Amino acid sequence: MSRLVNRASVKAGLPPGTMTLVDTPRQKNIRIELIRYNQDEIQEQEVKTPEEIFQSESENMVSWINLEGLNDMDLIKQVGDHFGIHPLIQEDIVHCSQRPRYEEQENYSYIVLKMLTFNVATGRIESEQVSMILTAGHVITFQEKTGDVFDSIRKRLRTVKGKIRKCDAGYLAYSLIDAVIDNYFIILEQVGDQVDELEVGLIDNPCHEHLLTIHRLKREMIFLRRAVWPLRELISGMEKSESKLFDDSITIYLRDIYEHTIQIIDTTESLRDMLSGMLDIYLSSISNRMNEIMKVLTIISTIFIPLTFIAGIYGMNFEFMPELKWRLGYYIVLLSMASIAGALLLFFRKKRWI
Repeated sequence: MSRLVNRASVKAGLPPGTMTLVDTPRQKNIRIELIRYNQDEIQEQEVKTPEEIFQSESENMVSWINLEGLNDMDLIKQVGDHFGIHPLIQEDIVHCSQRPRYEEQENYSYIVLKMLTFNVATGRIESEQVSMILTAGHVITFQEKTGDVFDSIRKRLRTVKGKIRKCDAGYLAYSLIDAVIDNYFIILEQVGDQVDELEVGLIDNPCHEHLLTIHRLKREMIFLRRAVWPLRELISGMEKSESKLFDDSITIYLRDIYEHTIQIIDTTESLRDMLSGMLDIYLSSISNRMNEIMKVLTIISTIFIPLTFIAGIYGMNFEFMPELKWRLGYYIVLLSMASIAGALLLFFRKKRWI
């Protein structure tokens, strides 16, 4: 099924809040990564059960709980119930076709993002849903599989330098969102390189493979636009939020990633326009090539029309044709036909038709 179509029919008829995997799980087992930190220290560990998270909670440290994999419903429900997450939001966490959005609840905030990567082998954009729960002192992220764009955040947490170790969970949530959005620029650069190569190929030698590439890239742009367009509303909602989870010092950072979002949307629209223009270029190039072929065939046909007429005249089997008795008649006819063909070629060249 197309990536542009949601598999919502799987949930049809189920009670609200029922946790059901709509899409095929990308990872069989869930991996839980726990990072706790404050300005003075940082603790990193991989835990096996949620109980290990709950038992080691500390009030003076910020906790980042990262769950990779969505196959274990009981584990996700256990984590969600511990932090008071509404069943409908727990349902949305495992339904991986959510639209990027921001929801503000009484004691927590729920954020949905699309984390994109570019598969160089296939030339396609791959998407993964990242659900984020922000509470006082905790950031919980739910990913579909192992592997993400948060390595730069982990590196910043491990070093004392920078602001992230000195700030609360709201700043960590902002940093994770910023890492996802910054990765969009990398995706756009890689797609832009493909568009540039395609443009050169269209000008030099347009072929059917270029048409397939144009259609593939246009679908990728539609897919990218669906992931990026709702980010404006998401960031704007966070910026206007009155939640205590986001203090005033984060507002300027949210405004910065809002500008990045606008820039990404503009670039996406520009690439879509370029691809639409390339489709017109391809059709025009094919039409021009066909016209050139037809022109050559027409010239050849025009040259051979009088020659065919002469050959037809002397191909008639009448007895009393005086030219048939000439000793040099054959050569005179050939010379006449060659002269006519040469005269037509000179005429076409003078008219600049060839």
